[in-house]
Amino acid sequence: MTESWQKSIVSSTLLRVKKMTSVFHLIFVSLLFFTTSIFAHSSTPLELASLASQRAALKPSSKTQGPLIVLDAGHGGTDEGAKVRHLQEKKITLLTALYTKKKLEGLGYRVLLTRIKDTYISLPKRVSIANQTNSALFVSIHCNAAHNHLAQGLEIYYCKAGDSTRSLSSSALADSILRQIIQETGCTSRGVKLGRFHVIRETTMPAILIEIGFLTNYDEWASMRKKSYLEQMANGIALGVDTFIKSKKNVLGAS
Repeated sequence: MTESWQKSIVSSTLLRVKKMTSVFHLIFVSLLFFTTSIFAHSSTPLELASLASQRAALKPSSKTQGPLIVLDAGHGGTDEGAKVRHLQEKKITLLTALYTKKKLEGLGYRVLLTRIKDTYISLPKRVSIANQTNSALFVSIHCNAAHNHLAQGLEIYYCKAGDSTRSLSSSALADSILRQIIQETGCTSRGVKLGRFHVIRETTMPAILIEIGFLTNYDEWASMRKKSYLEQMANGIALGVDTFIKSKKNVLGAS
């Protein structure tokens, strides 16, 4: 074999290797881009849980004749509420409301949510939903925030607006839910308090507003990131409602 022929073979081989390398490189870059795109657009565990719960909420409610409970997931849409390290209050409240709906329906109650997805609902609209549906109870769910990062715990508000029966029932409902949530989650109690928030002041049935924890407190922030914790919170709310309704300490004007 001549030297020129050998050089020709080597040159041809190197050219084929380069072409193959280019092809492999192109395949690798394509796969890398595809994988990156998937992860860039993938949902967090809480977002995935929210999507699943929203689909469940769109299904027909269970065929029960129990009292109608209105659950109000605070904030939504352009109104994010509190936001700490990318964790938004509006998402936490919606998830908790969706989980609570499922728990309550399991106990035989009819449940209506003021929102089932990330949309803005005005405060008067939320009140109107509750007042016009002859609901038995109204439960609004929120997350707390404070400049003091050590602030922590659960607190529940009720309003003395309206007749005394409604006020006493709202207070009793708040006490019942507070006890059950603490039992389910072990969270710190900040007690039942008076408040004049629009949604509990203008509704006509027993109504409360729950601050389930502080997003500005690291431990509670970490807890509220977990689906299991929010489900425990929801279970506490549902059991508190159930205990309240089954007790003889309240007089409901609706069923």
